[in-house]
Amino acid sequence: MISKSKLHKLVHYSDHRAGKIFAFTIHILILISLFSFSLETLPNLTDTQYLILHMVETVIVILFTCEYLLRLYISKNKTSYIFSFYGLIDLLAILPFYLTSGVDLRTVRLFRLLRVLRIFKLLKYSKALQRFQRAFILVKEEMLLFGFVALITLYLAAVGIYYFEHAAQPEQFQSVFHSLWWALITLTTVGYGDMYPITAGGKLFTFIVLIIGLGIVAVPTGLIATALSQTRKEEQS
Repeated sequence: MISKSKLHKLVHYSDHRAGKIFAFTIHILILISLFSFSLETLPNLTDTQYLILHMVETVIVILFTCEYLLRLYISKNKTSYIFSFYGLIDLLAILPFYLTSGVDLRTVRLFRLLRVLRIFKLLKYSKALQRFQRAFILVKEEMLLFGFVALITLYLAAVGIYYFEHAAQPEQFQSVFHSLWWALITLTTVGYGDMYPITAGGKLFTFIVLIIGLGIVAVPTGLIATALSQTRKEEQS
């Protein structure tokens, strides 16, 4: 019988052949599962095709269930694992299948959509994503502060465009709350074109908001890039 220490090394470390095979297998299963989920949304699937997709899903869920039980078995603190982020993701990866087995009601379709959360299982097996997670932790205070400032800017932009455009376009810019949509798509430089200024003041104000929007996109990118560089240096040292 394989000892817990060997199982722990197999599951948590990919610096050896068995660990790499295990991680690669989980990767493939996740991708197959997401592809299968996407295929199920195609219209006019035949009963045979749906049955094949259901069989694929069943096999994958069984394997994910075995993985979940294995992780639970080798965990020193089982409660901590169950309620950890990855523990909850592992559980949500299999729970919808068991909740909806034998039932095909519209009320349970939401649970089936939870299967897409399996994509988060990839986080555990990607060193680059783990590095990104550590980088985000390093700058979380700066990101929270920046998020707060961005929300204030969003509100002020909505108020400003409402002041300039409400009289000229009362149907589009009915209130500050209606103007928040314009502020959001302008600050993020998306600009769908469904709401746009027609007054000279509104156009000038839009130009200012667009310039600020470029900074809003650039600042968090710079913070994360710096933190990623620092994380990589710590790994190499």
